Amino acid sequence: MESIAQRIHALAPIGVPVELPAAGTWLENPFVYDAAAREIKALTRDGCTEIVSERRAHTSDGEPIVVHLVFKRLC
Repeated sequence: MESIAQRIHALAPIGVPVELPAAGTWLENPFVYDAAAREIKALTRDGCTEIVSERRAHTSDGEPIVVHLVFKRLC
């Protein structure tokens, strides 16, 4: 089964910066958004994805989480 992060990545046009959506989706939950962002960031290992921008915040216990991600699919 394909995850939402995999689906967003697969549908992203090649060479165009794409913001990982949050508002109005189940990615509104910051922990779910962080998990999806980390999944997309893992795709950079194969050289077909580039992270354009990333913003992090800290949870109440000090753990960093990704709260905004823009990526570009390269192939």
